Amino acid sequence: MPLYEYRCHDCDEKFERYVRAWGDAVVCPACESGSVDKLLSTFAFAAEGSSSSPAGSGCGCSRGGCGCHH
Repeated sequence: MPLYEYRCHDCDEKFERYVRAWGDAVVCPACESGSVDKLLSTFAFAAEGSSSSPAGSGCGCSRGGCGCHH
């Protein structure tokens, strides 16, 4: 089951939910509103601006270290 991040329109609460299917209803845990937006994953942008090589280069660079000695 994928984990998604959401933000509530009514109370501005940010939360995560495991969602089985794309159309499953998601409700804010703080105010129980169904008016929520799915957010872009911060994981996808974690390496943006880093000095690591582009994906697929075979270098092995990551936040924990780099096999290419960058």
